[in-house]
Amino acid sequence: MSPTQIPSVEVLGCRLDAIDAPAAVEEIARLARDDRHAQVVTLGTEMVVFAQHDPRFRAVVNACALSLCDTIGVLLAARRRGARIGARVTGVELVEALCARAAHDGLSVYFLGGAPGVALKAAQELERQHPGLHVAGTQNGFFDAEQSSAIASEIRASGARILFVGLGSPRQEFWLADYLAATGCGAGIGVGGSFDVISGNVRRAPEMFRRLGVEWLYRLLKEPQRWRRQLALPYFALLVVLDELRGHKRSSNLG
Repeated sequence: MSPTQIPSVEVLGCRLDAIDAPAAVEEIARLARDDRHAQVVTLGTEMVVFAQHDPRFRAVVNACALSLCDTIGVLLAARRRGARIGARVTGVELVEALCARAAHDGLSVYFLGGAPGVALKAAQELERQHPGLHVAGTQNGFFDAEQSSAIASEIRASGARILFVGLGSPRQEFWLADYLAATGCGAGIGVGGSFDVISGNVRRAPEMFRRLGVEWLYRLLKEPQRWRRQLALPYFALLVVLDELRGHKRSSNLG
């Protein structure tokens, strides 16, 4: 499947591709073999809200080779716009599925981000799960902007084809936009806190919460101090409703 064949919708000014996880893995594996340095974003509700106030971030999202649906809020908004997306493509599940595919296809991977030791621990766990996986290297996320060029050069020297970046949003998206080409990787994906989950440092929400799409509620129950971040959820819902009302009004005026 080529990028031009992937249908997409717009959610509050952010492009979202109507593609499920198996097709996304197939496409990213294809991109990893090319030299176009394709950036992939896993689009979440907070990211869409942030994009409303940061034109550069919105431009980065819309310029990505793939924009995948990561959260239930974005999924529901996309479906209301006619997108046929069966389920979310979460960062953790995408990393795991891509590592399985990389092990099969002989594609080397690199892990960038997290606290010291976390990326390495996640890489080792994925090597255990997927025999034959070639981890080209790991690097924690505690570095200054001035070190970015040197890190990109190290990644290039490693020969990695897929770069997983867990620096948190929007830092990871901006870093990939600025340095992915310098890394030489065929595909670079922002994966948020996936390394913490895969390494076992953070417990993932139970299956029931994941199935209902309310992992955010589980995290809030476990970490009540996150309540300020969760204000993005009702704000996102309000923005979607207002956007739809404006759309109906424009349609009425045209009629």
